[in-house]
Amino acid sequence: MAGYDQIDHNLLLALADDPRATVVALADRLGLARNTVQARMTRLERDAAFLSFERTINPVPLGYPIHAFIAVHLQQKILASVVHELAKIPEVVQAHGLSGPVDLFVSVVCRDTADLFRVDDSILSIEGVERTETSLSMGELIPFRLRPLLERAPS
Repeated sequence: MAGYDQIDHNLLLALADDPRATVVALADRLGLARNTVQARMTRLERDAAFLSFERTINPVPLGYPIHAFIAVHLQQKILASVVHELAKIPEVVQAHGLSGPVDLFVSVVCRDTADLFRVDDSILSIEGVERTETSLSMGELIPFRLRPLLERAPS
């Protein structure tokens, strides 16, 4: 791990096991001073080592059981404008720019299929969007994880 030492590596492994661990619990687990762990956590946060904590909130109990992926084809010259408009749609939980035949890969959550139809229509109505292709998620088979990478990373 470029720029990280064994202490950082062990701290990230501990967080992979228990993302909600307190600084005190991490210090106990790793045999480090609380101030050392706090300083490392602050530096890791400053270095953008942590993703948004919103990623761990499940949309299903919030009333959004449908998860779909929408491939968006658009006019490249107005990509920034399209992304700006996509960000205004609350059901859009993530979007990736892609190389290849699809320009954007958008992850959305919806209340039901009628809601999905509405969200897709909202995306299609954005100026510059040419067409979309929607696929329903049948279930998450491998949840987001980094522990295997951390285990493989050189110390």
